[in-house]
Amino acid sequence: MAEITKKDILEALKEFSEKNLDPKFSKIDQRLERMDQRFSEMDQRFERMDGFDRKVDQFKDEIIHQFHVISEDVISQVKLVAEGVISLDEKFTREISIFRRENEQAHEEIKAMIKFSYAELDRRISALETEVQELKRRVDQIERRSIS
Repeated sequence: MAEITKKDILEALKEFSEKNLDPKFSKIDQRLERMDQRFSEMDQRFERMDGFDRKVDQFKDEIIHQFHVISEDVISQVKLVAEGVISLDEKFTREISIFRRENEQAHEEIKAMIKFSYAELDRRISALETEVQELKRRVDQIERRSIS
């Protein structure tokens, strides 16, 4: 089984981001752009009012700050998932290695038992062949006596 590398994880994260996060961030970006447009319109209206302008900028900064906090949290959660995948891959690799060693050991034991069984069968067949030859020799002797 191929090892999962850090590069593979980063590529998977990038692909995940492009497929799942980028569309969501695009929607958020569109919303933020719409909000920025609205804020611009409001700024024009509120230019006449000094104190209100600062409150709007603070509100906008807070939204951007919250967006950054949320995006950092999502990124940290994706990193945790990636670490979990790496951990599972390492565990799976260890388990496969143990399974292969156990399987190889069992295979060697079976081969040894088969070899022993064949040796025992060969010994028994050789003994039977010897007995058959001895019986043939006796039958031949008996036949020769009865003919003479």
